[in-house]
Amino acid sequence: MRMQSFSPMVSALAVSASIFLASPALADMVKYKATLDGSQQSPPVTTKGKGTATFTFDTAKKKLSWDVKYSGLSGPAIAAHIHGPAAVGENAKPVIPFKTLKSPIEGSATLTDAQAADLEAGKYYVNIHTAANKDGEIRGQIDKAM
Repeated sequence: MRMQSFSPMVSALAVSASIFLASPALADMVKYKATLDGSQQSPPVTTKGKGTATFTFDTAKKKLSWDVKYSGLSGPAIAAHIHGPAAVGENAKPVIPFKTLKSPIEGSATLTDAQAADLEAGKYYVNIHTAANKDGEIRGQIDKAM
């Protein structure tokens, strides 16, 4: 009889444990985007170049994945990165270099807590550089996708 009185308590403990153990599976996957063009460069660049970038950020693993597509540049890309922290119109140093330069640029990186906070705050931008525009030919601020 005494064993039966513990049964509800054991059941509650099992449910609590299963929720606790399942919580990593409930991590947020946050989507971000950027539209790249010369007008967002600081100072602005006149170019036919344009691009789009999509990002997924896994909040549990702090892993940022990206897919950047561009076309119409004045020449081949010589560098491409995520820069920050910087607001729209401000310049900053590269913080995450892209390993490949040919469109589409795909990859991922694990962010620090500070980098994750800057991403969340909208303080990062994508920049693609060419020989004719060494400081960047096209740029796009990274914002949450709606």
